[in-house]
Amino acid sequence: MSFQQQIYPPCPVCQNKDISFKLACKDYSLTQESFDIIKCNHCSFHYTHPVPSKDNIAPYYQFPEYISHTDVQEGWMNKLYHKVRQRTLLQKTNWIQSLFTGHKGNILEIGAGTGAFANAMSLKGWNVTALEPDEASRNKALENYNLQLLSTDHLKSLPENNFDVITLWHVLEHVHDLSEYMETFTKLLKINGRLIIAVPNHTSYDAQFYKQFWAAYDVPRHLYHFSPAAMKTLCRNYQMKILQYKPMWYDSFYVSLLSEKYKQTKYIGVLRAFCIGLISNIFAIRNNKKASSIIYEIKLKN
Repeated sequence: MSFQQQIYPPCPVCQNKDISFKLACKDYSLTQESFDIIKCNHCSFHYTHPVPSKDNIAPYYQFPEYISHTDVQEGWMNKLYHKVRQRTLLQKTNWIQSLFTGHKGNILEIGAGTGAFANAMSLKGWNVTALEPDEASRNKALENYNLQLLSTDHLKSLPENNFDVITLWHVLEHVHDLSEYMETFTKLLKINGRLIIAVPNHTSYDAQFYKQFWAAYDVPRHLYHFSPAAMKTLCRNYQMKILQYKPMWYDSFYVSLLSEKYKQTKYIGVLRAFCIGLISNIFAIRNNKKASSIIYEIKLKN
């Protein structure tokens, strides 16, 4: 066994020990600490090492620019984020509605942030249960939408075989207990329900271009880094199958802009970010498994 295999834990998805060092990446958003990105040579899953424990990771989220939890709108990038979010909210809600041809059932959102998606689905007539670990975000959802979000501690106490849809919008890469979450989803979903997972894709063109500066690595907040192959393996482990891969077209541009910021490019950064985002999307048009971020539509195997 090699030295690297001895110091790094096995793959969290396939438990294989054929792993190797991919690159070192900094927490450019906050601490400037360096973390390793480890790759599984068997299923292509990547993961961060070392990661702060559940008890110690909260401070890594405590900065004003973490807009999914604070709704900060200062600065042109944050304003752009919110404009895009309004458009993608409509796309997400309409798409989920289309999966059920008018049926309005029970939906569970995990990682609800400040409540924008939960509120949008509620307005469409769905019975919404929304979980969010951050207390400040839950308070913001109550202030913004009069939504009472629950802490994620309630996940295991929810009724089984109850939800038509479970959504995680850029959330699964954050959870410490990956296997426990996946096992719980199999219990909570109705037999023909849908698990909707959106995560960054480390096999995208923008990820390959920016390497250690790729903003979607977002260490140490992102514990895991998915590829379509790794997601397929993960689903198979829990008797699930992927029905559809949907590109998130705006993510390539936003991630590229942040990546240029991390590289500290002053003059060509915005233009290059647009070009890299566009090229990434062109690859995704040809093959939707190459998108910067992918929405996976998943269901239980019959």
